[in-house]
Amino acid sequence: MKRKHIFLIITDQQRYDTIAALGFAHMHTPNLDRLVREGTSFDNCFVTAPSCVPSRASLFNGYYPHATGILRNGLHWQRTWVGSLAQAGYHCVNVGKMHTIPYDAKAGFHERFVMENKDRYYEGRWFADEWDKALVARGQIKPSRERYRQLPDYKERLGAFEWTLPPESHADFFVGDQACWWLQTRPKPDALFMQIGFLGPHPPYDPVARYADRYLENPDLPVPDPTPPDLDSLPGFLKAKREHDSRVDHDAVLWSLNPTAAQLRRLRAYYLANVSMIDEALGKLLGVLEEKGYLDDSLIIFTSDHGDNLGDHGLSQKWSMYDTVTRVPALVWAPGEVPAGRREAGLCQLFDLGATVLDWAGVPQPPASQAQSLMPALRGEPWAGRDMVFAEQAGDVALTGASLFSMARDHRYKAMHILGSDDGQLFDLQQDPQEMHNLWHDPAHQGERLRLVQALLDWRLRSSVQTMQLMDHAR
Repeated sequence: MKRKHIFLIITDQQRYDTIAALGFAHMHTPNLDRLVREGTSFDNCFVTAPSCVPSRASLFNGYYPHATGILRNGLHWQRTWVGSLAQAGYHCVNVGKMHTIPYDAKAGFHERFVMENKDRYYEGRWFADEWDKALVARGQIKPSRERYRQLPDYKERLGAFEWTLPPESHADFFVGDQACWWLQTRPKPDALFMQIGFLGPHPPYDPVARYADRYLENPDLPVPDPTPPDLDSLPGFLKAKREHDSRVDHDAVLWSLNPTAAQLRRLRAYYLANVSMIDEALGKLLGVLEEKGYLDDSLIIFTSDHGDNLGDHGLSQKWSMYDTVTRVPALVWAPGEVPAGRREAGLCQLFDLGATVLDWAGVPQPPASQAQSLMPALRGEPWAGRDMVFAEQAGDVALTGASLFSMARDHRYKAMHILGSDDGQLFDLQQDPQEMHNLWHDPAHQGERLRLVQALLDWRLRSSVQTMQLMDHAR
């Protein structure tokens, strides 16, 4: 069961609860709803790292972050399995964000049209991507942290700003239009692999105003408690992160330790509006795929590299192990071959989608790969998924209080272990799906804590054996 064309669409920092057809009626996502309705959704897909670079390096290699050596942002990586698709006859094109470092590494592609983070104030500040060049050619000045800082209410914005340039210049419309331009102007290859990387809804949260109005006016918009009841029970490094984020702005987000309900409502509305803009760009892309004769001969996978706290648990952005960060959409669509309207509840990991791409294309997996193809589920076969999923993250730009923390999660319990600390998190997800009650020190749950910490140890040891196998293969 193979298709000629494969489209892997990845957004940046999109939570699972952002698609109407997955049960979130406050969302406006008609095109994503179509993928859910006509395809298969893996409802319990979890990232291997709660930040961009390690998550993406893992996805495009087939190994956990500790095996790739990429455990935080800012680390160089460029090796991927894309070259294996190229060797098998696929013409491989990237449009948008991959977040390789260096940004413009070939990474196995024949062509790359690189668009990176909206706000690159520090690392890679002077790298000019396709979007930067287009804005200059249009005589426009790119909104940036330096300019946002000039606003009198910058500190109150929490990273939420109105897009003031023409809509077609917005990052996500620009990425979608670039992909459509390629499809409309290039000769149709025998087999195309196109990775499309949208820059949103990663901050700055910057929608065209009319997309935000729908959410601002919705009385049922879910908004977090400005002072969540679990604030005092946060592990020390997350308390330190809150303090850090309130002093140092990341991606034009300067956090508040005491946000108002109105601030959080605007933050949530602007973020969701960015998702709706991506959905609109997706709809345009689907139209071009149909127009150019690709649509009926393609596999489309839609996912994200991680989610966003958005004020839940009093936290900004990512770098935590809550489900709002580690659980992402994972939609697979190929009418007539992928089951329609199927909702898979089994556990899987983001890099399993990469293994699925290779399996679909008939390309061998990387040696000693730790990812598992989802093809059995896509063939309509019984599929239980993984027994447990794992994630890990080293200290990062906003993580000054932890050198490494790791997650083990099954269907009922989740543990988050912090290296060198007696602190941690343990949640009974059946009784506490919002992860508000930390049971790490609860005497009645020490058996579950020990079981999951032991699972983390076993996972790392098994991975060590796989890494040795990989090294033997390389020799």
